[in-house]
Amino acid sequence: MGAFSIWHIIILAIVALLLFGGRGKISDIMGDFAKGIRSFKKGLSEDDTPHAVPDQREKDKAGN
Repeated sequence: MGAFSIWHIIILAIVALLLFGGRGKISDIMGDFAKGIRSFKKGLSEDDTPHAVPDQREKDKAGN
């Protein structure tokens, strides 16, 4: 009554195969996730840099 039925075992087996089915599948997914985060951070930092340069040039022109 409290034991796992065959359906529970099949579902657990499918989940285990999806997670651990291939060599390095989880590490590949985490590596892609980390690359995405790095690209996002790089994009944010690139947006700030071009805006700072023209403002600085305008201040230099105004000061002369």
